[in-house]
Amino acid sequence: MVFSSLTFLFVFLPVTLLGYRLLPKRLRIGFLLLASLIFYAWGEPLYVFLMAGSILVNWLLGFQVAKDGPRKKAFLALSIVLNLLLLLIFKYTGLLWDTVKGLFPAPLSEKTVAIRLPIGISFFTFQIMSYVIDVYRGKAKAQKNPILFGAYVSMFPQLIAGPIVRYVDIEAQLDQPDLSLEGFSQGVGLFVVGLGKKVLLANGVAVLWRELSAAPAQSGVLAAWVGLVAYTFQIYFDFSGYSDMACGLGRMLGFRFVQNFRYPYVADSVTDFWRRWHISLSTWFREYVYIPLGGNRRGLPRQVLNLLIVWTLTGLWHGASWNFLLWGLYYGVLLILEKLFLGKVLQKLPKFLRQLLTFLMAALGWGVFYFTDFSALGTFFAALVGAGCPKLISAEAGAWVLGYLPLLIVCALAATPLAANIDRRLEHKKAWPWVRLALGAALFLLCLGALASQSYNPFIYFRF
Repeated sequence: MVFSSLTFLFVFLPVTLLGYRLLPKRLRIGFLLLASLIFYAWGEPLYVFLMAGSILVNWLLGFQVAKDGPRKKAFLALSIVLNLLLLLIFKYTGLLWDTVKGLFPAPLSEKTVAIRLPIGISFFTFQIMSYVIDVYRGKAKAQKNPILFGAYVSMFPQLIAGPIVRYVDIEAQLDQPDLSLEGFSQGVGLFVVGLGKKVLLANGVAVLWRELSAAPAQSGVLAAWVGLVAYTFQIYFDFSGYSDMACGLGRMLGFRFVQNFRYPYVADSVTDFWRRWHISLSTWFREYVYIPLGGNRRGLPRQVLNLLIVWTLTGLWHGASWNFLLWGLYYGVLLILEKLFLGKVLQKLPKFLRQLLTFLMAALGWGVFYFTDFSALGTFFAALVGAGCPKLISAEAGAWVLGYLPLLIVCALAATPLAANIDRRLEHKKAWPWVRLALGAALFLLCLGALASQSYNPFIYFRF
């Protein structure tokens, strides 16, 4: 993490929240901007200047885009080109160079290009682009105060892994944040739930996936499938856990960020899955790419092309590796097939079977997502169908699976609305708020114990 977890929880976060809430209104946003820059600079001491420069340039361009006149579109194009160029240089230079080197290996074999990726660059760049585009469209006014704009872009809760917050969704809140005690309490609860998802569930099944994916052919076909399910749970609880923490911190600061996940593993189609998974990213591509390209308004062939474009970009957005492009096209093809005929076929099946098939499609997609090396990808997928596997499951892999089976069951239940439905039914009971408080405190203590003892604590989406 940018901070160590315990430093963040016990030093940075209390100081920031206390200072933010106690300072007078005229100083509050400036303090938040300063805290956010310190937070980012702790892990990115050089690239914080890159982000600050991007904020300043796009803030100035926003004024030009807001003006009526013949140069309005030119300034919009300039902003988009500069932002995409930033992504191209820092995120895709290595991929482009390796591709060229693969085509001309003899003269370039000894030369390498390595540029370290700034944390969260995809997220804050997309936020900036949404602001400039919405100002151009007249959906938002150009922000006159650079401190307010800087706080919007750099706000530490969601700076490094989302959700992607569009300026139009938070514009009024920058001036009038909701600093109620009720909102703060809701934010604390959401933060603790997200922390539990990440520390207790995602980190736990991550160990199982690491063990079962190391040598899939030797572990056996059943171990490969269990490992894939473990990674499917890991990436969900990792990313949704971070999103919950970000939204919880936002509520503590008086902001309502968009919901980023809505139980995607109970979806009954791939279309439904992407209405529930990483909602802020899906919304961004729909609003700023798919609809401007014509969406579904120009006939089926054009809609198919638009979907392929969007999902190619969605895949590449996730990383500078060809497996991400393959992953994006995988979903693009599935969505096109659903629109053409597969959706009607699926609707004839029982809902549970549709949900199971959708979960299977998502799990296979995460397999493509994980392996950046195509040789390793091929080996793993061969193991899924039993190719090269001497047995169903090895004794060592079987011991790992049995040991982690209770955790996998907990993950399966936690990925459904079961707990939320129970909470909703009991919320009017007189004693329930105290029970909820006790459960939250116990969960937080469990997380602290886990953080103090865990050495394996990856955040998957920090690299995007």
